[in-house]
Amino acid sequence: MTLRNASPGLYNEDLAPAKDRTWGAFSIFNVWTSDVHSLWGYYLAASLFLLCGSFVNFVIAIGLGSLIIFVLMNLIGFAGEKTGVPYPVLARASFGIWGANLAAMVRAVVACFWYGAQTAAASGAIVALLVRNEGMLEFHKTTHVLGHSGLEVICYVFIWALQLLIIQRGMETVRKFQDWAGPAVWVAMLVLAIGLCVKAGGFSFEHGIPMDVLIDKTKDTGVGGEPGSFWALMAVGATWVTYFAALYLNFCDFSRYAKNKQAVKTGNLWGLPVNLIAFSLVAGITTIAAYKVYGEVLLHPEQISAKFDSWVLALIAAVSFAAATLGINVVANFVSAAFDISNVFPRAISFKRGGYIAAAIALVLYPFAPWEGNASQFVNAIGATMGPLLGIILVDYYLIAKGNINVEALYQEHGEYRYQGGWNINALVAFAIGSIFSTILPNFTSLLPPWWNTYGWFFGVAIGGTVYFAMAMLRPKAAAASLART
Repeated sequence: MTLRNASPGLYNEDLAPAKDRTWGAFSIFNVWTSDVHSLWGYYLAASLFLLCGSFVNFVIAIGLGSLIIFVLMNLIGFAGEKTGVPYPVLARASFGIWGANLAAMVRAVVACFWYGAQTAAASGAIVALLVRNEGMLEFHKTTHVLGHSGLEVICYVFIWALQLLIIQRGMETVRKFQDWAGPAVWVAMLVLAIGLCVKAGGFSFEHGIPMDVLIDKTKDTGVGGEPGSFWALMAVGATWVTYFAALYLNFCDFSRYAKNKQAVKTGNLWGLPVNLIAFSLVAGITTIAAYKVYGEVLLHPEQISAKFDSWVLALIAAVSFAAATLGINVVANFVSAAFDISNVFPRAISFKRGGYIAAAIALVLYPFAPWEGNASQFVNAIGATMGPLLGIILVDYYLIAKGNINVEALYQEHGEYRYQGGWNINALVAFAIGSIFSTILPNFTSLLPPWWNTYGWFFGVAIGGTVYFAMAMLRPKAAAASLART
């Protein structure tokens, strides 16, 4: 659509409604293969498998969680397809034209953390391959820089720079890269699974891992009860849903390019419940086979590939997982942070500049490695910050606006979404209250029980959305200007 009277402080070509809607179901599907098929995704799936105690429990917990993910992604994806705008612009409808910067920067901070985490994971796969060489292993052990080995630093910077090259040519290049990177990791997954099953003497759904080993490996997850218990399964499903907390917000960054609503729905169907369950099953099978072959629980795929006798198999695994991890970083973190940062100063910061800023922040964070530690706790703590944002945006779009957004007004400084000086007080109050219960109290105080952390994102969505809806009833939006609505 052609925008009229767009305010310079709210508009640039990258933030404008998408003009070329060329993404079909396959490209949407590969948004998810790029997002799921990563070292972090494998590590999380394998870790959650231990909490389930059995394959049947694992399939049930992951399956139900994946269906919830599918529904939520459709909700935000349909909004992106209809309006054609990225996440920070869509957030202006509920937070106000300036208040949306708060929502955007919360997401950008999370993206920068994840950007560093995924870059470190991808570089770790390369390190695991290189240290098979004695000279590289000696260099890895004896040379240290910024709290990391010299080899780790070199590989991190290399992967970090490689990602910048991918993004330089814009979103169409991102689509082409993810169409290749996402499916590529299945090669590595099958190499690991088949190779280990052959060594283990065959395929098995019975893991045979003793309970004392399972308890030891899951003792720091913050989940009450032993693996396989009801509460452990609840925690697995909750953590799996929370893992996608960031993309619930900015999936519209991609669905805005979809040809139609059906493309979004079909791509999500195959990319989420079908692909998620299949990927998780292979991760579980690989974990079982690795335990039978090596006698230890190996949750990181690069740890498994490092034990391969064949350089060729190790190379395939390392390169495939590194490429797939680059895919999720570009899709989930670089793109989001680029749009979010650009939204704050659209006249000065383009999509590419916003991405470069995010990458620079990830580089600065590397010496501190704040992403190292337990996978489940990290996912839940980071994801919880975005629960209230999602609750507010979905309630505003579907319950308050009834799916009708005045797209032109999203770019007008004195239009329908100015609210109180550019800020919607209703959204700010709802976000503050939701964040208290989703993030602040469970992570920075001992006032709430330990299990609250596991469900922090859910509390954030529910409390933030409910408070926003209640305030919208008490303090309705000002009468909309007589502008055409989408």
